[in-house]
Amino acid sequence: MRVLLVGAGGVGTAITRIAARRDFFDHMVVADYDVSRAEAAVAALGDAADRFSACRVDASDEAAVTALLTERQCDVVVNATDPRFVMPLFRAALAAGTHYLDMAMSLSRPHPDDPYRECGVKLGDEQFEQAQEWVKSGRLALVGMGVEPGLSDVFARYAAEELFDEIEEIGIRDGANLTVEGYDFAPSFNIWTTIEECLNPPVVYEAQRGWFTTEPFSEPEVFDFPEGIGPVECVNVEHEEVLLIPRWVDTRRVTFKYGLGDDFIGKLKTLHALGLDSTTPVTVHSDAGPVRVSRRDVVAACLPDPATLGERMSGKTCAGTWVRGIKDGQPREVYLYHVVDNQWSMREYGSQAVVWQTAINPVVALELLATGVWSETGIVGPEGLPPRPFLDLLTAYGSPWAMRDGG
Repeated sequence: MRVLLVGAGGVGTAITRIAARRDFFDHMVVADYDVSRAEAAVAALGDAADRFSACRVDASDEAAVTALLTERQCDVVVNATDPRFVMPLFRAALAAGTHYLDMAMSLSRPHPDDPYRECGVKLGDEQFEQAQEWVKSGRLALVGMGVEPGLSDVFARYAAEELFDEIEEIGIRDGANLTVEGYDFAPSFNIWTTIEECLNPPVVYEAQRGWFTTEPFSEPEVFDFPEGIGPVECVNVEHEEVLLIPRWVDTRRVTFKYGLGDDFIGKLKTLHALGLDSTTPVTVHSDAGPVRVSRRDVVAACLPDPATLGERMSGKTCAGTWVRGIKDGQPREVYLYHVVDNQWSMREYGSQAVVWQTAINPVVALELLATGVWSETGIVGPEGLPPRPFLDLLTAYGSPWAMRDGG
C-alpha cells in the first residue's frame, strides 16, 4: 500500500510516528501547504524515514491533489487537514481512483430559518450525495475514522453486535482532566474545528423524529469518567457520530456530549458575541496595506499550536461510547472507552495525548484495509465495518480499550 497523507500538523505528524512502527505499507507521502512541516515530520522519524517522503500540496487544489496521487501511485489518501478541505480531497481521491479516509466530514450549514430545531445541511451530506459514484468506482471512502468520530462509532457497532439485543440510546461522552502549564486558554485540539463543533447547533437523533437540532451547550449532565478523570459536566455538541451511527446501528436515540467546562464555554460564547467565530473575511489594515482575513483564522493564529503543548500538558483524555438497552431480557448499561495519558504518549511517541488518540485510529484502519480484513466499496462510516478486528488490532498496537458495566 502507498499512502498520501495530506496535513502535517499535530495529528498528521502523530500518524507518521505511529505508522513508522508498522510494516503494512510500502511508502507514505507526507504533504502539506507548508512543506517545512512535512519535511520536519519525516526527518523526526530517523532511521524509519526511508519509507516516507515529503512534498508540498495545497489541499484546496483538487487538480493538484489528483495529479499528486497519480504521480506517486498512491492507493489511498488520508485527510489530516481541517474540515474546510474535506470536499476537494474527497473529490480528488474519487478522480484519481484511490481510496479515501478522513477524521472529520464535510461541513454543515445551519437551517436558514429555524437553526435550533431543524437541520440545514448536515455534517457529511455533501459527501453522501456522491455515494453512487463511489460505489461505481469500486473504491472505499471511509469517513469519520478518527477517535470521535471513529473509535466511538466502532464501539457503537460492537455494542450492537455483541453486548445488546436491543439498544435504547447511544451517547458519545468525551472528557478529560488535561491542564496546560503557563496558559489560561490553550485548547488541546485545532481551535478552528473546536469553534465549528461547539458553536454550531448540535444535532440529536431520535428514531421517531429523525435528526433535529438544539441550542449550543444544551442538556448539561455530569458524567463520571474512568481512570481517575472523574465527574465532568458534558453538553451537546455538533458531531459526526450522531449523523453516522443511525445509518448502520438500530437505536432509538443518539447524542454527542463533550466535557467543556464553564470557563471554556464562556470563552467560546465571548468569541461568538464578538463575531470572532465567523469565517467571513474582513478587511484589516496592515503595513502592507489592506488585507482580507478570516476572523476565526486570526483567533487560531493568536493561540498556541496544540501540537506544541505536549511538554506543558498533564493529565488524561477519555473518548467513549455509553450505551443503554436490553440484553437477555434485562436492562443493561455500559461505557466502552479509550484513555490516553499525556505523559505516556509524550514519552512513547513525542505527541500530546489528544492528537495521538486521534491519530492511532486511522493508522489501525489503514492496516485493516491493506491486509484486506476490512473491504468495502462506497461511502462507509466506521460502524459500517466489522468492529472486532479493529478493537483487537488497537490493543495489539499497545493502546487497549476497556469497558465499564453500569455506564
